[in-house]
Amino acid sequence: MQIIKEVGKVKKIKITVVDRLGKKGCHRGMKVGMTFDYETERGLMCPMAAHIAFVYADILKYGGNFGGETPYKTRFCCSDPDTVIVYSIEIVE
Repeated sequence: MQIIKEVGKVKKIKITVVDRLGKKGCHRGMKVGMTFDYETERGLMCPMAAHIAFVYADILKYGGNFGGETPYKTRFCCSDPDTVIVYSIEIVE
């Protein structure tokens, strides 16, 4: 496993709304294309999505990876069964 963490350097984590599944709109106003800096803007996200994002952000923050096609990037979704909002989360330089 490659460790990307450097002592004293915090990696920037970006979250992007990439898809919406379902016919209803998001009750918190999340729309495809919106982006958030995890450290400074996660309070602007839907609270359900921010809660789920925490686990993924923590893994990235401490050098973990998800084993997908793109290193240090994955997707997750909120827990609203009526309108599932899909997010990508990644480290950006």
